[in-house]
Amino acid sequence: MDLKNQRRMASEILKCGENRVWMDPDKLEDIEECITRSDIRIAVESGLIKAKPRQGSSKGRIRYAKEQKASGKRKGPGSRKGTANARVPDKRRWISTIRPIRDELKTLRAEGKITPSVYRFYYRRAKGGVYKSRRNLRQHMIAAGHLKEEEI
Repeated sequence: MDLKNQRRMASEILKCGENRVWMDPDKLEDIEECITRSDIRIAVESGLIKAKPRQGSSKGRIRYAKEQKASGKRKGPGSRKGTANARVPDKRRWISTIRPIRDELKTLRAEGKITPSVYRFYYRRAKGGVYKSRRNLRQHMIAAGHLKEEEI
């Protein structure tokens, strides 16, 4: 029983691929007798021939990978494509460095641990990129004698 022609015509009528054409396995003899397009249309209307539903792509693997990345996995050098700058731009990195340093300076000035002139001195140096972190800033202040270790 060769239903190649019927399958081809049905795929054109149903506007789908030949693999999506479903033929009723119990009525294959009736389908074999359908030799014209109008016969195939009638078979489609009567439900002997149908189009199978479209198959989608599963997102399960993607969800799993995303979950792992959220927990810090799959982020090693072998998985990176862009440059370090593409992943975290220089400006964003600078912002995350300078904001805590400026906050620390403001806090110290507000608490009266440093004078406004000392604040301004360290603020300008912070802008120049001298300090890497709050801790680094405090170490510089202690070394210069502008801040006592007990005050921290």
